Amino acid sequence: MSDLAELSYALDTFYFLICGVLVMWMAAGFSMLEAGLVRAKNTAEILTKNIALFAIACTMYLLVGYAIMYSSDAGGILPNLGVLIGAENSVDAVTAGGDDAPYYSMRADFFFQVVFVATAMSIVSGAVAERMKLWAFLAFAVVMTGFIYPVSGYWTWGEGWLDELGFSDFAGSGIVHLAGAAAALAGVLVLGPRKGKYGKDGSIHAIPGANLPLATVGTFILWMGWFGFNGGSELKLSDVASANNVAQVLVNTNAAAAGGVIAALILAKLWFRKADLTMALNGALAGLVAITAEPLAPSALGATLIGAVGGIIVVASIVTLDKLKIDDPVGAISVHGVVGIWGLLAVPLSTDTGFGVQIIGALAIFAWVFVASLAVWLILKAIMGVRVSEEEEYEGVDLAECGMEAYPEFSVARVYGGSGRPQSGGYAAGSPIGRPQAE
Repeated sequence: MSDLAELSYALDTFYFLICGVLVMWMAAGFSMLEAGLVRAKNTAEILTKNIALFAIACTMYLLVGYAIMYSSDAGGILPNLGVLIGAENSVDAVTAGGDDAPYYSMRADFFFQVVFVATAMSIVSGAVAERMKLWAFLAFAVVMTGFIYPVSGYWTWGEGWLDELGFSDFAGSGIVHLAGAAAALAGVLVLGPRKGKYGKDGSIHAIPGANLPLATVGTFILWMGWFGFNGGSELKLSDVASANNVAQVLVNTNAAAAGGVIAALILAKLWFRKADLTMALNGALAGLVAITAEPLAPSALGATLIGAVGGIIVVASIVTLDKLKIDDPVGAISVHGVVGIWGLLAVPLSTDTGFGVQIIGALAIFAWVFVASLAVWLILKAIMGVRVSEEEEYEGVDLAECGMEAYPEFSVARVYGGSGRPQSGGYAAGSPIGRPQAE
């Protein structure tokens, strides 16, 4: 029995770690997606943000975030403060057997959780792209990953009051994605839109990304990483029931992404009269976000439909936010926030969880993260400023913040037709990310 317990422990720990590695690989996906959807003159800076935020998230969650999220009293609202990640499981505890015996390493649990908090912070990066000061963003990352995210994480996965209430979020449609989008929305409202995005007459000028092949590669990387995101959240693999559950989760995750692409592409064709690639990419991500709250209970067809609804919602949301002059260069608030809410509300469709508790959970997570983030953004604005100067935005934040260009062979004048500014002619206002105008 002891040998079997040790073997199961080793297998589940290994599985947990590999899923964590897949989620870590999503950092590359976010980097490529965002680098593809911003202008060439802002590429090096967005890449710097992504690698720096990952390092900050890992360090802050190690120092305080993990302890806040998982070392507090059950059913509470205010978490206990703590530091570091605690002791590892002993051999005796593992081999003792029984329901209380741990079935994976505590270090594996920390590693899996730390890449989740980095994912939440990555969502913020794309939404505030092209006009935020690098160091203001990194200062916010310290607070978000060390304190803001762990508090609402404690309410849910840390057995706080939302968990006690019956709130259900299998892998984080709300806990991770809605939280990241709420922080992003607060930042975008403080920042304001990019120069030239909206005209004084109410017109909307599309600002196309510089590298759609790169954005597409980033989306496929995120799609692949999501198998670790959702599959690892099963937490166990070493028995028949758990292995079957993991397989179902991966099938449903893939099906939802496919449904999101198809629905977004069809809606874009009907609405814009063109097969909009950027909407298809965000449709895939929307499908993934939508199924993340409950990727196990639905059938594969049900997961496809949940993802398809997410794909429809994200197209409508991106256009609506743009009309409200909420400038999100990559559509992150729509993909992770609006569709994250849909993912939470879809849980009762295949489980006995009530809609009421899901609504309460969504409101609580959004309210906490948005208000706390807004306060931090306003403090940063008062202390150091959050937005680059108009001249720096005009020249590109690569040179202003990083002193280098991602594509040094191409001058600003050559890329933007000699004026240094993006050319809006030839693009329609319907899609904020940028699509060819209908003939």
